[in-house]
Amino acid sequence: MPRPSKPRRVECIPKDTYFVPLGKSKCKLEEVILKIEELEAMRLKEIEGLNQEECANKMQISRQTFQLIINEARMKVAVALSEGKAININGGNYISCHCDFCCFGCEKGSNGRKRRKI
Repeated sequence: MPRPSKPRRVECIPKDTYFVPLGKSKCKLEEVILKIEELEAMRLKEIEGLNQEECANKMQISRQTFQLIINEARMKVAVALSEGKAININGGNYISCHCDFCCFGCEKGSNGRKRRKI
């Protein structure tokens, strides 16, 4: 019997949790479910600019687990964008330990570093 997975530590919970491609009929729309911890992994790596070890430490998981989570998240987002599917952000195995999702207007992230510019 596999051991139960530990909840992942998540600092930012998004306020907007559903994204739909423009011009798609909602009744026929397929969706991809992106877990909260998958979004957090992408936020830490891509927006905060942390390395894999720093991200894993913030989420209180191993580097291998972090890599599995971020690979799954990237695959889901790529599928949604390339196939015109909605992205539904919810669920997962996490504990919230900070604030609502940080705005892009902030100059610095939670680690004190400057955010990456898009």
